[in-house]
Amino acid sequence: MQKVRKAVIPVAGLGTRFLPATKSMPKEMLPVVDKPVVQYAVDEAFEAGIEHIVFVTGRNKAVIEDYFDLHPELIGTLEQTGKKAQLESLESLLPMAGATSFIRQQSPQGLGHAVWCARDVIGNEPFALLLPDMVSFGARGCLAETVDLYQRTGGNVIAVERCDPSETSKYGIVGRGDEVGSGFKVTEMVEKPAPANAPSNFYINGRYVLQPEIFALLGNQQRGAGNEIQLTDAMVRLAQSQPFYAQPFDGRMFDCGSKEGFIEATIAFALARDDMKGPVFEMLQEFVRSHERREVAA
Repeated sequence: MQKVRKAVIPVAGLGTRFLPATKSMPKEMLPVVDKPVVQYAVDEAFEAGIEHIVFVTGRNKAVIEDYFDLHPELIGTLEQTGKKAQLESLESLLPMAGATSFIRQQSPQGLGHAVWCARDVIGNEPFALLLPDMVSFGARGCLAETVDLYQRTGGNVIAVERCDPSETSKYGIVGRGDEVGSGFKVTEMVEKPAPANAPSNFYINGRYVLQPEIFALLGNQQRGAGNEIQLTDAMVRLAQSQPFYAQPFDGRMFDCGSKEGFIEATIAFALARDDMKGPVFEMLQEFVRSHERREVAA
């Protein structure tokens, strides 16, 4: 069994749900409290033992590459002004030299196409895939739990969470088979099934460990929903020859690709910080009280 050393993080999306903010700023750089969304995915990858991250970028995304580089002027200013804590924080977030690659996806053709663009850098070895819009919140990162199961099972592993059974039509849903360690064997994968047809209420939450054979399938994958090359379609084909397992996440994933999820994540991470939880909690309480007073007055 090969170790999972590399990860793919696709960051080429246009972020249309966050316009006008994303007209000039990549959605992956929007901050949740004081770190951009993409930083959470990178931290999670390194926590899981990933050694090299492949970013699949698009036009107007150069700021992401700049973010993960040294900023001599900023470092010099922090040193001169004695802001040691901020300087140490920046240094801790910087990847090691040579630990990142940036690949261009020239046109938006779907998640499957973005993953396929990373094939030459990944090579013939298993790899992790993290969708940066999905921000992990828990005692351990979601990918670390997923890699743990992979080290027991091999094959392909996808992280899952439970959704309300009435909302299966919003997600990619997996069928639940025999238990394996902390997870279970996947019997089927269905994209956005109606509740009456859903094989379970476990949905794919944006963390994967995939075998390199997925690249050949993506290379000839027919376009699916939205006239895009869909990763799930290729995974269904791969499941005909390789096993898939699911790891339920012992935490929560926030969908920061939606405005509601982004706000929810910001509140959750703020309340989890000792330096912020008190003032933020009081602010939220006052906001609720004020809202209730306005409703009574109306």
